[in-house]
Amino acid sequence: MNITHGLRRALQVKMSATHTGSVNSRNPIVWVIGVGASRGTGAATARRFAREGFTVAVTGRSAENLQAVADEIKADGGHAVEAVGDAQDEAGVLEILGRLETIGPVEVGIYNAGNAIWAPPLLTQSADFEAMWRVGCLGAFIFGREVAQVMLQRGRGTIIFTGASASLRGKARFAAFAAAKAGLRVVSQSFAREFGPSGIHVVHVIVDGSINGDKIFSVVPDIAQRKGPDGLIRPEAIADAYWYLHTQHRSAWSQEIDLRPYSESF
Repeated sequence: MNITHGLRRALQVKMSATHTGSVNSRNPIVWVIGVGASRGTGAATARRFAREGFTVAVTGRSAENLQAVADEIKADGGHAVEAVGDAQDEAGVLEILGRLETIGPVEVGIYNAGNAIWAPPLLTQSADFEAMWRVGCLGAFIFGREVAQVMLQRGRGTIIFTGASASLRGKARFAAFAAAKAGLRVVSQSFAREFGPSGIHVVHVIVDGSINGDKIFSVVPDIAQRKGPDGLIRPEAIADAYWYLHTQHRSAWSQEIDLRPYSESF
């Protein structure tokens, strides 16, 4: 028995023995991994699905940020569960999924985790390249594999991966980021072909542009100011697209879409 199978089997036993429905077992669950500050794609997506009656599970590395997002959802009458975790921690992902499945069915899984290193290749350390791949690609594979595992038992579900312009092309100074995002894209394609015939809708979303959230204003405020409001993508608009993808009729599923401001050149 390999390690992953053993962990999954142990969690299945735990789930069958400890089912409590402690939040709201009647509600389907959307699990959003990669939730940071309140102004961001992950948080906006969590709020969007909460308004549609989903119990929202938010995962990220900051307990404080998750608490803020969950409290906002609860204040609006929604249901939210905070689950601190790291996308590349396989055992941690399995443990969180096991807990969520005791609350209700995970019907939607959204992988929004990612990081970025923008540097010339001659100045990019191998460890940094690997770390970016682990979050941007390996974590997505682990997450997608595990949520697909439970969705297959029910014959339905939606898995959405957040991609980027770098999913399609590598630019100067972006070798590490592009490698991770390109890998994520082909993982999504493989999963779609593998699981689509079994009722699992797998989508890759290319976010082609800068997002109007806390990160850009704190990390590269000059870019945000230069682009202006018309040159930035609203997180709420991305969240609307994710909701639309989940509600697509299975006779007309999208496997990949791109989102960009009307003023963005491409």
